[in-house]
Amino acid sequence: MQPSSSSSPARQNSEDQRQLRRVALSSMLGTAIEFYDFLVYGTVAALVFGGLFFPGADPAVGTIAAFGTFAAGYVARPLGGILFGHFGDRIGRKSMMLLTMTLMGVASFLIGVLPTYDAIGVWAPVLLVSLRVVQGLAIGGEWGGATLMVVEHAERTQSSRRGLWSSATQLGAPLGSVLSAGVVTLVAALPDDDFRSWGWRVPFLLSIALLAVGLFVRLKVAESPLFARTKKEPATRPPVVEVLRRPAPVLRAAGIGIGAFTAQSLLTSFMISYAVGQGYSRPQVLTGVVLASCTALLVLPAASALSDRIGRRPVVLAGAIASAALAFPVLALVNSGSPGLLILALVLGHGIAQSLMYAPLGALLSEMFGTRVRYTGASLGYQGATLIGAGFSPLIASSLLASSGGDSTPVSLLLCGGAAITALTVWRTRETRTNTLEEAPAPATPAPSPEATPR
Repeated sequence: MQPSSSSSPARQNSEDQRQLRRVALSSMLGTAIEFYDFLVYGTVAALVFGGLFFPGADPAVGTIAAFGTFAAGYVARPLGGILFGHFGDRIGRKSMMLLTMTLMGVASFLIGVLPTYDAIGVWAPVLLVSLRVVQGLAIGGEWGGATLMVVEHAERTQSSRRGLWSSATQLGAPLGSVLSAGVVTLVAALPDDDFRSWGWRVPFLLSIALLAVGLFVRLKVAESPLFARTKKEPATRPPVVEVLRRPAPVLRAAGIGIGAFTAQSLLTSFMISYAVGQGYSRPQVLTGVVLASCTALLVLPAASALSDRIGRRPVVLAGAIASAALAFPVLALVNSGSPGLLILALVLGHGIAQSLMYAPLGALLSEMFGTRVRYTGASLGYQGATLIGAGFSPLIASSLLASSGGDSTPVSLLLCGGAAITALTVWRTRETRTNTLEEAPAPATPAPSPEATPR
């Protein structure tokens, strides 16, 4: 009996490790697919939606209107965080991940078959905005579920490497960006008339195939073990009520993420429209976005692993300082008219500085909330940051650009502002990497770091 008894923990540990790897792969692929769907919209909106769904307007006004529908998705993201966070904290992480992916895939496919303004008039932009809101709701619940599945599985066997494992989910954003920009680059190479008439639909129609792949992978993962234990305990208040009773951690989480999402939005969706207006070709700009995202695929896991060693705060703070320092040089490089300098600007600003701010967010936000409300709290903070940082940045930047006669200085200041908010917020946030998730702080107060504990 003794060999069997001694081998049982080893077998269990081996199974936990295998399940962690499976969950990490599922979260990375699933998040990449959802971000592909979400980011395809931003890319195509920057290129053609102004003329297709808001015809007759001045080109600048049409671009602003297209970015307005882009913002509608970001407005819905905190609502999605609350909705799916509630049921994720009550019913389970896995079921919400399956539901959010299905909603995203179906909404994206329907955008691909949506008639334009010339065919159905005002109903075209109305339906476009409605489907964009569904996308926002879906991705609002996606990140929290995918991140918590990885972080909570890692707690059993890899608690000291939660940052590194959580980077699997963070990698979904640049992977989705590479995939979306790559597909749009291919169809954008079509003759302009073909791209405007049917080519832009292809990336959206591919969503249905990606949905099938994503669901197949996600059906094979197990529920979070931390949630499974918590679920047995009697529920008290609704999670959102519990979180908002003491909103400081949610506000702090949102503030930490603002810089990363401001940079992401300005240096991808807005930059595509801006650079094309500066005379670059669509393939040149999309190539820059792809290369910046490929750089992020290297920086994100490295920065996440570093946050396991030195803390989440120093890594985020370094990224915020770098983003602010690069704000004016990045726009100057883009304004140079050189495709090589355009690529350098995107790699520095998005691939490196933005990735440093973004990399530790999965672990950091998860460590700020207890298991009972972690899905709701982390999602609400994260999606609040996306709403403020990313949702309105392209719209504001386009408006500032139009009112300044094309001067890019306000755009650089906007990028600096987002980075400054992140730097100030993370400076006032206690370190979380030593927190134990099963004993994570209540929503009111993050656990103090060892450095902050009186000796």
